[in-house]
Amino acid sequence: MTGARQAPLFLFAVSGALLLGALAFQHIGGLPPCEMCFWQRYAHLAVLAAALPAFLSGSRALAALAILAMFVSAGLGLFHAGVELKWWPGITACTAPPSAGLSTGELLDSLMNAPLVRCDQIPWSLLGVSMAGWNALISGLSAITAAALLMRKKSET
Repeated sequence: MTGARQAPLFLFAVSGALLLGALAFQHIGGLPPCEMCFWQRYAHLAVLAAALPAFLSGSRALAALAILAMFVSAGLGLFHAGVELKWWPGITACTAPPSAGLSTGELLDSLMNAPLVRCDQIPWSLLGVSMAGWNALISGLSAITAAALLMRKKSET
């Protein structure tokens, strides 16, 4: 298998696993995402959107695009981790539950009781590294690995 197929397959697997992990933390672990968490998820969706056709077609350009999207995910994770560690200021956006189909009273109750999901708080960490930090590390190392795979000559079979 050529690097033009190995790299996107690898990135597809890593981004898919990271997205599934984020969804598990949200829906099973009860940790709602903040705005910057969503940004990282969007980057992983971009990786998936570029990696699948890159793998199927063997397109080096699409594989490079998937690598770029993975580097963007790493950068967003690093930025988010820096906000959590108070290295620099973050954004002021927050998330709220969906409001479609709610009466005015239900909407008001929903807004008043909605948890504020702050981007500058660490809701979970492992070995002193937050989820955003782990995303930065895994995404960055994966992008570097995929770039090395893409630059490699055709593998021997």
